[in-house]
Parts: sequence; C-alpha cells; structure tokens
Amino acid sequence: MNDAFERAYRALASADVPDRELSRPFADALPIGGVSVSAFGGLVASETISASDDVAFRIDEIQFDLTEGPCWTALRNEAPVLEEDVVGRPNQSWPAFNDAVREEPVRAVFAFPIVFGPFPLGAVDVYAPRPTSLAPEQVQHGASLATAVGRRVLRRALRAIDDEVPEDRSPFSRRVVHQATGVVLAQLDISPDDAYLLIQGHAFARRTSMRQVAEEVLDGTVRFEQHGGLIEEAR
Repeated sequence: MNDAFERAYRALASADVPDRELSRPFADALPIGGVSVSAFGGLVASETISASDDVAFRIDEIQFDLTEGPCWTALRNEAPVLEEDVVGRPNQSWPAFNDAVREEPVRAVFAFPIVFGPFPLGAVDVYAPRPTSLAPEQVQHGASLATAVGRRVLRRALRAIDDEVPEDRSPFSRRVVHQATGVVLAQLDISPDDAYLLIQGHAFARRTSMRQVAEEVLDGTVRFEQHGGLIEEAR
C-alpha cells in the first residue's frame, strides 16, 4: 500500500499525467471502486476534471445538480467524509442525494477535500459498489493525495481565466512579486513555487493583480499563517 501511495503521489505531482487522468493515481492507491476529481465551491468553475468510469461521473453530476452530498460537506468542513453504506445507513444531511444515489450501483462514498493554502477548490470522491470501510492509513493517504492534487486544480483554474487575471509585465512588478514570494517563504514552510502560487491564487480570488497582492504582502496588510496543516490568510 505504501508503494502504491508513493507512486500515486509522484504521478499527481508530475506534469506527465494529463488532467483527464488525475483519477487514475487515486484509483491505484485506493483500489476499492471508482474515483472522480472535481472542482467547485465558488473560486473555480464547477466541473468533473477526471472520472475513472461513468458511475463516478454520475455521482459527481448528482452532487452538482443538488448542491449537497459528501463532496460538498468535505469541502465545507475541510475534512474527509466517510460514508460506509449510503443506502443502509444514509446521512440525514443529504435527503435528496440519498434518494438519487439509490438508483446507482453505489453503496459507499468517501470524499476528500481539495484545498490549496486558504483556497477551497473541490473534492475527490471514491465510491465502492458494496458497503465498505477505509483503514486509517487509507484515509490518511486519500487526504494526502487530495492535498497534492490541489496545485493542479488551482493551476488549471488560473489557466482557464488567464485573461481575467492581470499579468504583470514590467520589471518593477516582477521584482515586487519576487520580493513578496520571499516574504511568504519566511512566513510558511513551503516551496518557492507554492509561495508564488499562493500569491497568484490570492490575486485570482480577489480579481486583482499579483502586483497588488505582492505590495500588500510587503507592507504587511496581507500575511499568511500556518495552523497545523492549514494555511490561512491573516489580516
């Protein structure tokens, strides 16, 4: 299981795996059924980025149509949702989802939130055709892989609306962004690429320029703090 998880983690970090195949590493690491990787939640357009099969896609579609279900709860709470038998022991918080899923060959659904820094981006759903439970190690692996795919989902969103995110072209603005990236690095134990992506994502979320966010980082108006494994904006 550890070897499968490590291979999946490397695959999700690799640019060699196209977006449409992002569900495959999850299915390899958690071989219990189908998998979908979806983006939603306000910051990004709602879409199924990758689904291992038609049933996984349908489970996403049901949740998008009803705006309720495991993936919505996982993202809202920023924690895994583990439903071992959605037919025999339905979650009373999702009455419409429960009714809809009875028509599908699904008995268990596990949802892992996709979050990058302070940005809620979507969820990974793993379904099983029969009542199933996950071992603690499997839950940890699913959560870690969902976190790993957050970089890909945010970059996808930024590419999709590139014309809406003002690009800073002057040497001065690049210098400001570079300096702000160093400040974020000092605030958080993350890589330079992730620090840059946080600034970029923050600009996207506010529909402003990276230069504006960078200037606010430099003057202390915007700063980031890490609480446990979560990165939050502190104003």
